[in-house]
Amino acid sequence: MDFINLVNDFGAITLISLIVLSFIAGFIDSVVGGGGLIIIPALLISLPKTPLATIFGTNKISALSGTSIAAFQYAKRIKFNYKLLFPIAICAGIASFTGAKIVSYINVDTLKPFILVVLIAIAIYTFLKKDLGSEQTKTLSFNKQLKYGSLIGIVVGFYDGFFGPGTGSFFVLGFVVILGFEFIEASAYSKVINCMTNISALIVFIRQGNYILELAILMAISNMLGNFIGTRQAMKKGNTFVRTVFLAIVTLMIIRYGYDVFIVN
Repeated sequence: MDFINLVNDFGAITLISLIVLSFIAGFIDSVVGGGGLIIIPALLISLPKTPLATIFGTNKISALSGTSIAAFQYAKRIKFNYKLLFPIAICAGIASFTGAKIVSYINVDTLKPFILVVLIAIAIYTFLKKDLGSEQTKTLSFNKQLKYGSLIGIVVGFYDGFFGPGTGSFFVLGFVVILGFEFIEASAYSKVINCMTNISALIVFIRQGNYILELAILMAISNMLGNFIGTRQAMKKGNTFVRTVFLAIVTLMIIRYGYDVFIVN
């Protein structure tokens, strides 16, 4: 690994900015997901000549490192139902692997208007439901939790494999609205499952050689620190804090997709 050549290739200012933004992305990711909304555009701007798949692969290495830290922190304080968690994670992982494999066959731009409408609906629903995620709102049977949770895993996992930004937020929203989890509990489950989707997609990118290892390592260290601090803040400040950050990230996602749909196109 040659970090000196990395500085020569991309410049010290570019690397420092990516390290700082990786920290911010990690902090946001640990709370509600959505860190990709910050770091993916930053990578695209900073590395304009780098292939898209290489950017995705580099980011996945960093994201997996940070998400693993958050998942570990949550696991120490949240009691998981592993009989529910593992099947959902497996479904999400398989779907993510599939999405990463067929990404070259899908025009992501055609999906952006649909995603924008979904995000607006999510924002309105979350804003109007003041008590959403403040406490467990549903008591579903285990079979229903498994069925609905696996469906969430498949849909969101596939999305993570072929595109990705906002995956954690979609997981959190699904677990809160459909399974009736609290925001903190939903964030904890989403981190573990997001680890599986990241691993699955990363297998594809690594096999293809689509990553910059030195850059990924620097970003990963910063991302892990951001995830560590963000997780501690989420656990300390509780559901209200997580709900506030969630609304902020969904709003950012709406702006980003709205820009892509109405201005770029």
